Amino acid sequence: MSGQTLKTINDHPKINIEPEELERIERDLEEYKGNYPEVEYINSMGQLQKRDYMHLNMVKLSAELLSGLVFNEQCEITVSDADDEKKKTNTYKSANDFIQHVFEHNDFKKNLMRYLEPMFAIGGIAVRPYVDQSTGEIEFAWALANAFYPLKSNSNGISEGVIVSVTTKVDRDKTIYYTLLEFHEWENELYVITNELYKSDNKSEIGKRVPLNEIYEGLVERTEVAGLSRPIFNYLKPAGFNNISPLSPLGLGITDNCKPTLKQINDTFDQFNWEIKMGQRTVFVSDYMLQTLPSEDGLPPKQVFDPNTNVFKAMRMASDEEMVKDVTNDIRSDQYISAINHHLKTLEMDLQLSVGTLSFDGKSMKTATEVVSENSLTYRTRNNHVNEVEKFIKGLIISVLELAKATTGKNSKRLFDGEIPTFEHIGVDFDDGIFVDKAQQLKFYGQAKTLGFIPTVEIIQRIFEVPKETAEQWVKEIQSEQLAFDPMEVSDRTARRMFGDEE
Repeated sequence: MSGQTLKTINDHPKINIEPEELERIERDLEEYKGNYPEVEYINSMGQLQKRDYMHLNMVKLSAELLSGLVFNEQCEITVSDADDEKKKTNTYKSANDFIQHVFEHNDFKKNLMRYLEPMFAIGGIAVRPYVDQSTGEIEFAWALANAFYPLKSNSNGISEGVIVSVTTKVDRDKTIYYTLLEFHEWENELYVITNELYKSDNKSEIGKRVPLNEIYEGLVERTEVAGLSRPIFNYLKPAGFNNISPLSPLGLGITDNCKPTLKQINDTFDQFNWEIKMGQRTVFVSDYMLQTLPSEDGLPPKQVFDPNTNVFKAMRMASDEEMVKDVTNDIRSDQYISAINHHLKTLEMDLQLSVGTLSFDGKSMKTATEVVSENSLTYRTRNNHVNEVEKFIKGLIISVLELAKATTGKNSKRLFDGEIPTFEHIGVDFDDGIFVDKAQQLKFYGQAKTLGFIPTVEIIQRIFEVPKETAEQWVKEIQSEQLAFDPMEVSDRTARRMFGDEE
């Protein structure tokens, strides 16, 4: 309704998110940015002072570590066409060709690598494919956890949600904030997308509802899409249960359960830096040794130091005392480094990482072989997250193909007119070469094949992470190549050329 006013996102009648969840997400985002309040302290003169809080941004560092372990650009994504006969006629582009084009056009692998980091840090990301009517291309819109809110969910995931995007506009030196709410809902078998635009001059408020054409020309309020089996948007969250809000379908950031440990690390690091600053060299010298500067107003002469030094301080001393006293205290570097490393070990336990993965002094880092060992805790934790990312990629592929099949381009033809694959027809190879010894795998499965325990098709699927149809095609090609070089077959082909088929 035009004129409707919202102060917070929860004021909307369709949205009901636990306020604690919204606060947690915003707090995670601020820590991920490295925004901490200043430290207040009382100085030696009894005055209240403020200084910057020195911290180690372990939220970003741990999220960056896991995102690099889970996904890289060497990942191979393939889609097998369910109907090979149609594929051979070339009457339409294959599902694999279409997905490869869409992913390449959107630089999907690189963007997924970038967005995995904030996903681990604040608990989730959402991606929504849409069709750019001016080009006929499918584009991807990404949303962080603070811009996506679920409306309806079950044990299989989130089926309805709202995506929030904020645009600013400067009008007469005044910043205006426009908030677009994009609702994705189901009405029986029909998928409905509705858009609502709100305007405010206060950044912390959603504002008053205004017409869409105020900043979005051509954007319609309601769009209906038929023939979809799943939501167009896809939501990805870290592996694990949301124990902080058990009824929430949203995910937790990987550091949400170890806030006390993070505070210990940051407090120790902050105190270490403050001790370094306060521990600069301090030398007391007798005032008898200082030169004096005559006063122009008739007052006693002033003792002066070299203007470029802050090391020396004047103090009245007895004539029989030492004229120079060095009162500098040693900085407790070893104690602070030891304390930070102790807290990092606790953080490793909280994050389910192998001992030695994190280190402040760089001396106790584990070797790559130790970290990626199949029996290591880091490897098992990484596999849990890989399973979530794999399901996310497969779901996104199906959403893209279903959207393309339901959309017509400039020539009034569907963007994609092929068969929609199932999850079993989609292969995602995460390039585990640095984690899994392929040679050992081949040796193991080769022995199993020799003993008749496993078929060749299954071996290819497991080692190369390809769909069953691709593995079967590889087996046929291998058999054809072997047959071409078989001595008996070569002899038969030669005889047929020389004497004909009858001989």
